[in-house]
Amino acid sequence: MTPAARLRVALLTREYPPEVYGGAGVHVTYLARELAGLVDLTVHCQGADRPGAVAHRPWDLLAGANPALGVMSADLSMAAAADADVVHSHTWYANLGGHLAALLHGVPHVMTVHSLEPLRPWKAEQLGGGYALSSWCEQVAICAAAAVIAVSDGMRADVLGTYPMVPPGRVRVIRNGIDTAEYAPDPGTDVLERYGVDPARPSVIFVGRITRQKGVPVLLRAAAGLDPAAQLVLLAGQPDTAELAAEVEGLVAELRAARSGVIWIPEMLPKAEVIQLLTHATVFACPSLYEPLGIVNLEAMACGTAVVGSAVGGIPEVVSDGETGLLVPPDDPAALAAALNALVRDPARAAAFGLAGRARAVAEFGWQKVAAQTADLYAELAR
Repeated sequence: MTPAARLRVALLTREYPPEVYGGAGVHVTYLARELAGLVDLTVHCQGADRPGAVAHRPWDLLAGANPALGVMSADLSMAAAADADVVHSHTWYANLGGHLAALLHGVPHVMTVHSLEPLRPWKAEQLGGGYALSSWCEQVAICAAAAVIAVSDGMRADVLGTYPMVPPGRVRVIRNGIDTAEYAPDPGTDVLERYGVDPARPSVIFVGRITRQKGVPVLLRAAAGLDPAAQLVLLAGQPDTAELAAEVEGLVAELRAARSGVIWIPEMLPKAEVIQLLTHATVFACPSLYEPLGIVNLEAMACGTAVVGSAVGGIPEVVSDGETGLLVPPDDPAALAAALNALVRDPARAAAFGLAGRARAVAEFGWQKVAAQTADLYAELAR
């Protein structure tokens, strides 16, 4: 038994199955599964009670207040309960809990950085004054953490650039992973038929939340120049604000008035359905304005699908330009349309990119490797 196997680790997160809506939640889900065999793990999450985790809820007295205050109250509960040898928090929703737990129990705090609040100014549209609170939670925690895990080299550079007071030696890169047994090509077509996707036509697919960060309006503007033979399949929901929802609805309506094959599925689909839709797409579009790594790109690659992504953050570390997909400048609808059309009109090249992407996902992004590196860091800090 290694020293890491004896460690008690408290993993603090907002999201945990079945309440997972973003990349950080996906990361925690798979990381916890693999860490359970390496350390004595307890997961602390926020929201309703659920199997496999200790749930913490906002104070009832804060009902109706800015949601950031409710998150901070749940963090206090998490800090009280997270009595372990190492505390590991994910996202600003749990970072304050991890910081307070470290002070309270005298243990190291590890925080994984999935994004940085100062680099997401559009969150002020969603959180109002709560954005100042979320930024404060992140800053306090990141400046005091024993170690900061960045999910890409790009993310590490962002951490050191945004928080120059953090010693570089504390910031470690451990990339996200993908379960390539679960995310694998599905030759079936029943899901396509259910949602009206024509398997005989090429298609461009997007999977993600409707948030400024993910660049959905950029994709919709690019789609105005998409080859008429191609379909556009949007698995996009949970808009950050009513204003953004209205903007996306208007752009979709304009697109549908001008062309056929615009399929918008606004609800979150079961994983198996997403996998089939990804498998049959000609190309996956990732038009993000900001993306520390982008697990969704790995999901598409594991399904054997070529990717066209923005050359921002950690995306170039996942999508090899000219090998597994194409990279374009962010917030550039014309460049995005040109890259999508290049693959839509050359299905053999798109298929070759997809095969190479699948091979890269299998070889370089396994969750077992991610968990082993994380457990090794715990052991180093707990000495």
